[in-house]
Amino acid sequence: MTYSKDKIAKRKFDVVIVGAGGSGMRASLQLARAGLNVAVLSKVFPTRSHTVAAQGGIGASLGNMNEDNWHYHFYDTVKGSDWLGDQDAIEFMCREAPKVVYDLEHMGMPFDRNPDGTIYQRPFGGHTANYGEKAVERACAAADRTGHAMLHTLYQQNVAAKTTFFVEWMALDLIRDADGDVVGVTALEMETGELYMLEAKTTMLATGGAGRIFAASTNAFINTGDGLGMAARAGLALEDMEFWQFHPTGVAGAGVLLTEGCRGEGAILRNSNGERFMERYAPAYKDLAPRDYVSRCMDQEIKEGRGCGPNKDYINLDMTHLGAETIMKRLPSVFEIGHNFANVDITKEPIPVIPTIHYQMGGIPTNINGQVVTQDANNHSVVVNGLYAVGECSCVSVHGANRLGTNSLLDLLVFGRAAGNHIVDFHSKVKTHKPLPENAADLSLERLNRLETATEGEYAQDVANDIRDAMQQHASVFRTQAMMDEGVVEIAKLRERVSQIGLKDKSKVFNTARIEALEVENLIEAAQATIVSAAARKESRGAHTVNDYGDTPEHPNGRNDQDWHKHTLWHKEGNALTYKPVQMKPLTVESIKLQTRTF
Repeated sequence: MTYSKDKIAKRKFDVVIVGAGGSGMRASLQLARAGLNVAVLSKVFPTRSHTVAAQGGIGASLGNMNEDNWHYHFYDTVKGSDWLGDQDAIEFMCREAPKVVYDLEHMGMPFDRNPDGTIYQRPFGGHTANYGEKAVERACAAADRTGHAMLHTLYQQNVAAKTTFFVEWMALDLIRDADGDVVGVTALEMETGELYMLEAKTTMLATGGAGRIFAASTNAFINTGDGLGMAARAGLALEDMEFWQFHPTGVAGAGVLLTEGCRGEGAILRNSNGERFMERYAPAYKDLAPRDYVSRCMDQEIKEGRGCGPNKDYINLDMTHLGAETIMKRLPSVFEIGHNFANVDITKEPIPVIPTIHYQMGGIPTNINGQVVTQDANNHSVVVNGLYAVGECSCVSVHGANRLGTNSLLDLLVFGRAAGNHIVDFHSKVKTHKPLPENAADLSLERLNRLETATEGEYAQDVANDIRDAMQQHASVFRTQAMMDEGVVEIAKLRERVSQIGLKDKSKVFNTARIEALEVENLIEAAQATIVSAAARKESRGAHTVNDYGDTPEHPNGRNDQDWHKHTLWHKEGNALTYKPVQMKPLTVESIKLQTRTF
């Protein structure tokens, strides 16, 4: 197939949203209800978006089980972020949290209930009352299928609001005009391979994370960082990409997620001696310390020879003491996962787990309205007109160096809704589309035709697997400076190979091969942003733990606030880094000052 400019079909909408997960559908619902003409593109059917895999809950200080308020949630999120989160955005999210949960409840989301009819809440890692004094139940849960319930609820509401879905479509590139404004996207209908230009007054990226840049991941195969690739190719920076969260409890050998809700309900991590080892590392929080910390403790137990199994290479998660009734009521999906992926009956025996890549804290820089921002020559934030980003592909930044559990679903809801409201307001004032530039589809045409003509090129999946292996080897739970520096060189070589990918024998090409090749072009942007940003950060902070930068009196936990309390910005052009300050000033309350992070 050869692509030419004169054969590109065009469609016009008020808003185009790329991605039909929790954030994209929360935003589209706000827009469709306001009467805007909204198109939502998704590589998969909307209810198969990766939000469906979220299990444990939505963080909100409803106070249904114990006394709680948003100030405590705010403190926990700042501490969880290892003080790299922007405190204005964190305050906004924590204050809005109860409102967005009640919104979902009113839409019909089937939350678990307490005997008095209020929403059931469970404990979660790092959730405390009275500024770290004691654990609190804050995670609003629908058994261990919270993301599933949320996604179906939002989809049903969008269908009722007459949102237009383009299912099995892949967005390729942002269209920017001479002013730098975004005026739409190019997109591929996956079934036919036909190229379209979708024109819009505003465009939103809600494409989720890029967890598939790692070999061992809890992420779905669709999570290839498409929004990140689109932003990078359009000349926009990616923020804080060195920070990747490893979830402590991925099923060993399979990578499938076991929710933190297991430990919230009382599950215990045990080493080969049967010891509840987290009591040694985090006497106050035990198994419910934040994820980066628990992952490192597990890794240390394994490295020191106390791992379980014949190869001593995993930790046991023990739920047997909870009883079959509690497990089947609160953790039914985990019971099924145990059977299907570990051949274990969790009501009778522990399940083997290992830290597994789970979530990207970084992404496309935005403000609290979801507007994408870039830095001007004076390092001041400037809005990119017509472009929004929400959910895991964005960086507001509320997660900083480590995301607090349950804040991912909360992030989707709060900023999806906020961006929707902001776009509605914008559209009430702007009645016309800006014209598409003459070169609108040139980048996409060049990319597609290069793939079509490179008959002897490399297979996309060979290159993708080598990217994943390199990232797993050079940017895992524990990092060393030498390891990361080697990774920078390795990923640069792989970028050369990405440009050599072809579709081989055209008589046997399926559209899936074309899609996979295009996805690899997004993977390499996320991978290079990650490894270059990581190698440059000469400290340990949150999920970025570097053996060379350990605990010293000047730098407790290896954190160097004097030199590195700042956000990283990676630029595709020149493979260059710049930095910007962390926003320490909240909207209305006192700042939470820098402290040593202890549990």
